[in-house]
Amino acid sequence: MLIALIAACSRQSAELRFATPISAVDREIIGDLVELFSKESDLGISLTADENSGEAALDAVLAGEADLALVSNALPYRSGIATIIPFYPTVLHIGYFEGREFTDIVDLIRGAKVYAGAEGSASRRMFDQSAIRFGLDESEYSFVSSIEVRPDVIVVFAPVSRGLLDQIPDLRLFSIGSPEDIGTGSQVDSATLLNPYLKPFVIPVGTYGDATTEPILTVAVDKMLVARRDLDASVVYEFISELLRLRPALAAKRPGLFADLSGDFDASRSTFVLHEGAQAYLERSEPTIYERYSGIAEVAVTILIALISALLGGIRLYQMKRKNRIDAYYSETIALRNSVSKSTSDEERLLLIRQLRELQNKAFEELVDEKLAADDSFRIFITLSNDVLRQLGADSD
Repeated sequence: MLIALIAACSRQSAELRFATPISAVDREIIGDLVELFSKESDLGISLTADENSGEAALDAVLAGEADLALVSNALPYRSGIATIIPFYPTVLHIGYFEGREFTDIVDLIRGAKVYAGAEGSASRRMFDQSAIRFGLDESEYSFVSSIEVRPDVIVVFAPVSRGLLDQIPDLRLFSIGSPEDIGTGSQVDSATLLNPYLKPFVIPVGTYGDATTEPILTVAVDKMLVARRDLDASVVYEFISELLRLRPALAAKRPGLFADLSGDFDASRSTFVLHEGAQAYLERSEPTIYERYSGIAEVAVTILIALISALLGGIRLYQMKRKNRIDAYYSETIALRNSVSKSTSDEERLLLIRQLRELQNKAFEELVDEKLAADDSFRIFITLSNDVLRQLGADSD
C-alpha cells in the first residue's frame, strides 16, 4: 500500500508530541507508552510540558502545540479533530462510603458532597446529565475538588485496575442494576440510547475486593487517541502499526486494559471523524481495485476470447461455404469441357454453350446475393468458363 511505503520512508524523521493528560492514571499510561516507544520504536513520542484536561488537550492539538491527545469519547465533536484508534475503555465508578444509607441513586446524591472529577471531564458531564434526568437541583448537592476531603459520593470514569480503590478501603460501588437488566429497557439501556458513546459494562465480583461483593452494572466510554485532521496520514498509519506491534508489552504492564486493542478496531461509535491514516490502516487488508475486479476481468476476457473465436470460426465457415460453391462451378465447367470431342455435333455444342451461359448467370446472381465472393476464385471461374466457350466456338464477350 502506498501509505505504508511512504511511512517506511519517513521513519527516521517522525516525532510526535503528546498532550500530557491531567489525570494521574492517564498520565501513567501515556508515560508507559512514551517509554516503550523510546526503547522499541524508531517513531519518537514526547510529552508536552503542560498538563491538559480533555477540552484543553483538544485545544492544544488544534493550536499545533501537540500532535496527539488521549481524550474521552464523551467529549463533544470538534471539526479539526480526528480519531486515530480507541485505546482502552474507562468505566463509570459510582462509589459511596460504607455506612451511608439510601434507597436509590437520587437518595444517594441528595445532600451529598460529590467528587466527579474536574469541570468538563467525562465523569462531571455524565453526573450533570444524570442529575438533570433525575430531577435534582444543583442546590441539593455540592462538588468537592479532591477525594482527599472524603466526599460522600465519588463519580469517576477510570480504567478497571486493582489499585484504583486501594487508598479508600471502606468505599463501596453502586450498581445501576443487575447484569440481567441489559437489553430489557432498563436504566442502563436508557443511558446508552441517549448517549451512543456509552456501552454497558459489568465489573465482576471480587474485582475490588469488598467493594464488589456482587456484580456491578455500570457504563463505559472509550478513551480515544486523537490527532489533528491534517496530521500526515503516513505518520498516523505508522503510529498505529507500531502501537499494535507493541501491544503485548503494554498488556504485560497493565493486564486486561488493552485486551480489546486490535488492528480491526471499530470506530463507528467515535465522536470524531476517522483520520485518513487510520482509515488506510483499516483498509490495509482489503483487495486493491485490480484484485477486487480481477476475477470479473478474467471472466470477461474469457468470454471475449470465446466470442472472437466464435466470430472467426463463423467467418471461416462462411468462407468455406463460398469456397464449396465456387468449387462446384469449377467441377461443372470442367465436366462440360471434358464432354467436348471431335465428334460433338453443332447442336450438342450449342447445348453446352447454353449450359455454360446459365452457369455463369447463376454465379453472377450468387455474387450479387453475396453467396459468392468477388475474389480470385470467382475470376478464375469466369476465365475458365470463357475459355471453354471459346473452345466451343461461342463469343465469350
